[in-house]
Amino acid sequence: MDQELAKSGCRLNGLVIDDQKIELNSLEEAFSRNIDTVQKLDLYFVSIAELTAESLLQISGDIDDFEKINFEDRAGFYANWKDKPQAVFAADIMPDIFALFGAFISGSVSSQVIRTVVGERLREIADPAEEFLMLESQIGEICERLTDLPLDMQIGKDLRAAQTIQIFSGVAEKIFRIVKLLPPGELEKNVTGLISEFGAAVKEILAAYERRDTVMIGDISEYEISPKLRELYSAIMKVYSKETV
Repeated sequence: MDQELAKSGCRLNGLVIDDQKIELNSLEEAFSRNIDTVQKLDLYFVSIAELTAESLLQISGDIDDFEKINFEDRAGFYANWKDKPQAVFAADIMPDIFALFGAFISGSVSSQVIRTVVGERLREIADPAEEFLMLESQIGEICERLTDLPLDMQIGKDLRAAQTIQIFSGVAEKIFRIVKLLPPGELEKNVTGLISEFGAAVKEILAAYERRDTVMIGDISEYEISPKLRELYSAIMKVYSKETV
């Protein structure tokens, strides 16, 4: 059931057997019952997007709570927070947000940074098409920077090269997140193959960057990453265009 729900972007949200609500801590016992003893079974589902938005809003509130408490009372905040439902969900679905919150608690990341990231994720869920449209100028820019990447590495522009990889990684991750919000049928029909090809190209260029293989980076940038990124962007925008008609 979990596998089938995952295909449609949902999770089990509630279970009622013979008009009796089953609590989360009793699920294992409920699923072990003989089916012959069940007269009526009601299953309730919720989309992962909804759960993500709810968790992000709760995390936003947790940021407020942390900033309100006295400095001497902050020591045990993270230990309590990581067992909360929104933290457990984030650790599973949004590990980067989970890690970012830990960095915020430790003081290595400011509240402004984590609020900006949480706000961006909420906008992606609320209006993925608009967020995706805003990527258009960034995609043109990053394709140009990737073309310059081998030369930047050869002439010692290490900071610019690192920034290029960081920007590219951020754009790629955002694309993958927004793709997950597409209707499953449209995803399979239009962009699954492109996503697979682009994902493979991303791994190749990152591995080449780690090896400082400028020749390989140049080839992948020109012949794989740039054309695949533009093609993928166009394909996803067509899906969203259909959704808004």
